[in-house]
Amino acid sequence: MNNISELLDQISSPDDLRRLSVAQLPELCAELRRDIVDELSVNPGHLASSLGVVELTVALHYVFSTPYDRIVWDVGHQAYGHKILTGRKDTFCTNRKLHGIRPFPTPMESEYDTFTCGHASNSISAALGMAVAARKTGHDDRHVVAVIGDGAMSGGLAFEGLNNVSSSPNDLLIVLNDNDMSIDRAVGGMEKYLLNLDTNATYNRLRDKASKWLHSMGYLNDDRRKGIIRLNNALKSALSHQQNVFEGMNIRYFGPFDGNDVCETVRILEQLKNMRGPKLLHLHTVKGKGYEPAEREATVWHAPGKFDPETGERIPDTADPYPLKYQEVFGRTLLELAETNPNIVGVTPAMPTGCSMDIMMHAMPDRVFDVGIAEGHAATFAAGMAKDGLMPFCNIYSAFAQRAYDNIIHDAAILNLPVVFCLDRAGLVGEDGPTHHGVFDIAALRPVPNLTLCSPMDECELRRMMYTAQLPGMGTVVIRYPRGKGVKRDDWHCELEAIPVGKARQVSDGSDVAVLSYGPLGNDVQTVISQLREEGNSLSVAHYDMRFCKPLDTEVLESVSQRFSRIVTVEDGQLAGGFGSAVLEWLSDNGKTTTVRRVGLPDRFIEHGTVSELRHIAGTDIESIKRAIINN
Repeated sequence: MNNISELLDQISSPDDLRRLSVAQLPELCAELRRDIVDELSVNPGHLASSLGVVELTVALHYVFSTPYDRIVWDVGHQAYGHKILTGRKDTFCTNRKLHGIRPFPTPMESEYDTFTCGHASNSISAALGMAVAARKTGHDDRHVVAVIGDGAMSGGLAFEGLNNVSSSPNDLLIVLNDNDMSIDRAVGGMEKYLLNLDTNATYNRLRDKASKWLHSMGYLNDDRRKGIIRLNNALKSALSHQQNVFEGMNIRYFGPFDGNDVCETVRILEQLKNMRGPKLLHLHTVKGKGYEPAEREATVWHAPGKFDPETGERIPDTADPYPLKYQEVFGRTLLELAETNPNIVGVTPAMPTGCSMDIMMHAMPDRVFDVGIAEGHAATFAAGMAKDGLMPFCNIYSAFAQRAYDNIIHDAAILNLPVVFCLDRAGLVGEDGPTHHGVFDIAALRPVPNLTLCSPMDECELRRMMYTAQLPGMGTVVIRYPRGKGVKRDDWHCELEAIPVGKARQVSDGSDVAVLSYGPLGNDVQTVISQLREEGNSLSVAHYDMRFCKPLDTEVLESVSQRFSRIVTVEDGQLAGGFGSAVLEWLSDNGKTTTVRRVGLPDRFIEHGTVSELRHIAGTDIESIKRAIINN
């Protein structure tokens, strides 16, 4: 790659960017794209999405007076170019590293980052709030732009925001970054005329003057204005042979345009900038634009890991591929179950590869449903199938399942429908940080009636829990498991057999202290016990893999409360309201006075870094577990 970045090196803030001529912007985009590729080749992150919006990013900061004007990003992995242009070029090499640049935009890092955007579909609602606030606080000259795309428009919240945009007085500009299809420029005289007319300054000045005159004369109330917009959109649709969902929502629609043409995008944004009322600019972009390997395989290059920027050759992970990742065990086991149970179907909100449901998708494409970035819909869709005889396995990343909380309660749990919610990436996930850590599901779901909550200590337990969950009469089951590799090498493919619901298993016996673990951290408890023995420590530790947080194994709790004066609970989730809290509640309700020390995550958001770094910071690593056992 060419490392010469003459223009980019001159830019420390968008003020510097705005000193360039429009003619210089294509070269700046090329330099910015090279910089992103070079940086991510050695410091892995989200590549293809940020490459696709380089031109849009440059155009937005060129046209709008950021940070006074607000740009609200949706799906923050698009925003690497934004970070580099807003004062973080020299520190971008620390992106996603412990104490380095945060993985996604956040106002806690920069005044240019207007809102939290780790998850999808919130930009329109947040930006509308800012647009209304600008009017209410005397900042009528502030422009607010929501940038939504990369699948985020499929989320229900986006449409809730659009519905409110159409009915609230505002001048919001919504930029739809559409990278799901090739650029298909309008052709023919009438179509091109209409596109140019929409963004023609003279036309829009006359249109605005006419609107104000009609309003002053009493001829144009709010209902009539909306009707005229609907008529205008209908005429455009009829003449250009294009229709879209925005036309009936009183939102002026412009496009589609080529979002990878920076000069054209600047021209359009300049024309739309001061236009009154809500409007939507539809841009076609190419995910991975400008880097041929990423353009060719955008899914692979979404987050490709390390690679050679010159050749595009991905650098393989030299680590032993075994043990398998939990997600791979899930994917293979799901197909195995589906081959014997014809009622099993798979549901995923845009994560078939990430959760390994693509294994079943390739083998049984008619029995796997990717519903897009729509977790709430995924849960209710699965519940609907379960209501009429199917057995859905709905796999959602734990952090994303937060968006489906009401759906899990209202649409699955109340009727105790046979849906298996598999919460992948449960616990600390590493470099993606606080928006992606799956640490709230235990506390959030534990109070919900009818739910069975379980978490496997290893891959065999995951397989057995999946098998048990699809048996008749199980109702709604939630299985949580972590990101990353398991602990077994060749013996993960154990026999599928049922496990008794609500029953723990004793992993080791002891007489001084009892450790009750929930989930894969039980393997670290076993490591601590082995270390104590090797160190000659006389402490005798009993270990119970509780398997279920709901229902709890009350027989084990009764036994350990009588046998031991000290108990340690271990979990990879928030302490407040989590598994340890469930144990404390049972002991208190039953008059037990056993001393309990809980190991789990503190009452704060954990930053980004490697999982091992974060576990040390949070106090859930092996040394922390050992201290809790020894010093309890």
